Amino acid sequence: MARFRNRKRKPFVNTKIKKQQQPSVSHVTGDKIPKSFVFSKGKVPGVLRQLQMDLRKLMLPFTALKLKEKRRNNLKDFLNVAGPMGVTHFLILSKSDTASPYLRVARTPQGPTLSFKIVEYSLAVDVARSQLRPRCHKDLFRNPPLIVLSGFGTGEQHLKLTTITFQNIFPAIDVNTVKLSSCQRIVLLNYNKDTKLIDFRHYSIRLQPVGVSRRLRKFVRNHKVPDLRNLEDVSDFVTK
Repeated sequence: MARFRNRKRKPFVNTKIKKQQQPSVSHVTGDKIPKSFVFSKGKVPGVLRQLQMDLRKLMLPFTALKLKEKRRNNLKDFLNVAGPMGVTHFLILSKSDTASPYLRVARTPQGPTLSFKIVEYSLAVDVARSQLRPRCHKDLFRNPPLIVLSGFGTGEQHLKLTTITFQNIFPAIDVNTVKLSSCQRIVLLNYNKDTKLIDFRHYSIRLQPVGVSRRLRKFVRNHKVPDLRNLEDVSDFVTK
């Protein structure tokens, strides 16, 4: 009689999450820190794949940057993996042959789910090419971004739900204890009540002294001893 080997079945969803020196519980709210999966549903073009990777970088460090999907995956497969890994939100990109691309933001496991039609978008690589000195150092994505919401205070119920969803998709911060060095990115959502559109933008920021000369600002930022060999007095360094 033939003997059969026990072959291990490959998982439907292959996830690789880099270990971070980050707490799993927020010290501000006491709740679990929100985590996310960013993936696409159905067949999407290459530019949307790049947009998907940009969204994953935006959601760092509490997301699966190297999440691998397969065509046979359905939403139930991701839900089965999300529970044990503590994933709280899904960001799902989709596009049909005739319709515009869509972004769905879902709270796991029972919703709610918000659907947004993508009117236009720019990739991170295109923004970097348009800048003279793009800023993207290795520690930029070590901490989660700050969330800023503008124009959502109109009192409409769907805008209130949008506000609550995006506020809970990122970890809460305590303004009294947060370190300014950890605040290096901002996610801005601006709602235009005339056009009914939401501008979703991702910025890199840095701390910079204001109200001082360019030389002093450079000295404070670099923490280097200035070259005073050709100066007669230290006041010359400040005034010139």
